[in-house]
Amino acid sequence: MRSRVRLLIPLLAVGLLTACTGGAETPARSPAPAAAAVPGGESLPRHETLYTSGTQWGPPANWNPLREWDFATGTKGLVYETLFLYDPSIDRLIPWLAESGSWTGEKEYTLKLRKGITWADGEPFTAEDVVFTFELGKLETVPYHQLWEWLARAEAVDQHTVRFTFTEANHQEWSTHLYSRAIVPKHLWEVRSEEEVMNGANENPIGTGPYAYHSHDQDRMVWVRRDGWWATKVIGKRVAPKYIVDIVNSSNEVAMDWLLQKHLDLSNNFLPGVANLVTGDFGLQTYYNRPPYMLAANTAWLVMNTKKKPMDDPVFRRALAHAIDTRKIVEGVYQNLVQAANPTGLLPQWSKYIDQDVVNRLGFFYSPAKAKELLIDAGYRDRDGDGFMESPSGAKIALKIAVPAGWTDWMEAARVISEGAKGAGINLEPEFPDYNALVDARNSGKFDMVLNNDRQLASTPWRYYDFIFRLPVRKQQTTANFGRYENKQAWRLVRELDGVRTDDVEGMKRIISRLQEIHLREMPIIPLWYNGLWAQMTSAVWTNWPSEAMGAPKHAPSMWRDWMEMGGLLMLTELRPAAG
Repeated sequence: MRSRVRLLIPLLAVGLLTACTGGAETPARSPAPAAAAVPGGESLPRHETLYTSGTQWGPPANWNPLREWDFATGTKGLVYETLFLYDPSIDRLIPWLAESGSWTGEKEYTLKLRKGITWADGEPFTAEDVVFTFELGKLETVPYHQLWEWLARAEAVDQHTVRFTFTEANHQEWSTHLYSRAIVPKHLWEVRSEEEVMNGANENPIGTGPYAYHSHDQDRMVWVRRDGWWATKVIGKRVAPKYIVDIVNSSNEVAMDWLLQKHLDLSNNFLPGVANLVTGDFGLQTYYNRPPYMLAANTAWLVMNTKKKPMDDPVFRRALAHAIDTRKIVEGVYQNLVQAANPTGLLPQWSKYIDQDVVNRLGFFYSPAKAKELLIDAGYRDRDGDGFMESPSGAKIALKIAVPAGWTDWMEAARVISEGAKGAGINLEPEFPDYNALVDARNSGKFDMVLNNDRQLASTPWRYYDFIFRLPVRKQQTTANFGRYENKQAWRLVRELDGVRTDDVEGMKRIISRLQEIHLREMPIIPLWYNGLWAQMTSAVWTNWPSEAMGAPKHAPSMWRDWMEMGGLLMLTELRPAAG
């Protein structure tokens, strides 16, 4: 997350952005007021209220779960629920609204829904609601519209059974839909026009989840626990806080002050200097009590425009990888709050899929000498003695690496990358355009290099390789393969991987190994570091936070968009009041 207010484009999850690293000093300790509320807040019982921040960057505007890029924090997860949850700590789908799901034919998947679930208005939750939700994807404006390129039919067999029939059995991608799609009530949504479906604010949302709308203001979203949540009776789950107040974040400094004064219980902001706070007597907790302190959320890459020279040359790209001192970024820019990425870029949660033999043969490491050697062997030379290489054709090389203005951590990282490149004889300068201008240039291919971390942790590394190798390359690349790299063999392997059952780990490994070999030989993107799932907690009001400690919950401690179904909701069921 970042400490600057920014508007995100569709399909960018809020949790995918990094945070600014200001040079803030460690604040002095402050006593915790017994019944303090966040400044400007309404009077809610402090011992019943969970205060969070770091997920909402502007006034709550809508409660529409189909607007996956800008709904109010908690809309999906607290109100609208998914068929399954995904628990990254055990790499497993957890049955939720669905009791079970299985492939009952080569191209047929059958869901069994739990009985005893009702919507907040008392209407029963049925298979018709699930079918209706997925059929909304037939509308071109709905984010999961692409699913219907290979989903042929969704039908309610009975009140609690749904059968999906596919033209292709894309097992990997389907697994992501099972825990990503918020189910909406047919009886309330079927009367809406296409315009209302996607653009309606959906005030007073009615879901199956544990919370209901309470109130909102310019600087907060307030939810209240509702009676009759199905999970309490059916599976014995209960959320602890009666109220959840998510505060619009204005700056790292404000979040830090509120956290230290115990006005906040959970901060999902990047907070520079948090290492000193965790090891000091400040009452703060992170998932780890040592570097990197946070769980990994996504990989930050250097994306090169492979349609431009010399980035079209894989030797040049590999040389640049050897020129980057990632350790300097990890230790200097991030103060060890992130960790250097494996050369494959696969997140630690996917480590079982890393083929170490491939990494040993083809993986890169920081070595300016190796970078220069690769360039010289490929015909690059400093012909005019200015300290920078010219291309084999003799053409000057002058490149830019772009990151958004104000994103100070990435700005500093870009400077480190530029410094390393120059040490290897590559003329690379950082530039800091406006965020929206950068997005336009990136999507249209009018850039040299950008930093990017658009794909977060998911139930399968297929999503990672889908991002790198997605074909065809279009005039506007808005969701994947921003570097416009074209490798038909790699794309065939990605498609082949999609067809492998998610429980066939060995089958996945065989294909992923081949993809890693192509990636490390060709280097269309350079993995740099694992971005953190920023989370700092206090136990003044709530305890039993997730951590690596023995006996502690292992759920992701995050309210970020798309992380409620990847641990955030389960975290709420594990919290305990500090008093009693």
